[in-house]
Amino acid sequence: MERTRFIEHQGKRILLLDYSGVRDPAETLREIEHSRAVVAGQPPASLLVMTLVRDGRYNASVLQGMKDLAAHNAPFVKASAVVGMSGLHRIAYQAVILFSKRNIKVFEQESEALDWLVTQA
Repeated sequence: MERTRFIEHQGKRILLLDYSGVRDPAETLREIEHSRAVVAGQPPASLLVMTLVRDGRYNASVLQGMKDLAAHNAPFVKASAVVGMSGLHRIAYQAVILFSKRNIKVFEQESEALDWLVTQA
């Protein structure tokens, strides 16, 4: 299954960026590039985005890739949520937020993130 794909929730289209469980940094970087291409093909301010990061492994290159992706995506995104952060993910998240100047809401469960995203449409 594609890690970057559109799903529907309550009749709204949501872009899912699923980096959960990815342990190989090279694979994560490939997925980030694919996500960037998908986002770039969308109209400005049109996307609701949910990013899954549970059980992913990150290094400095992946963190930089995530920061660059968040900054790149800013003009295309109406609202964004991230799900599944552990303690170390939260540190990385702060770096992404500072770098990209984006407001990305954090949730523990996918269902909560999806329900919030559809209210942002």
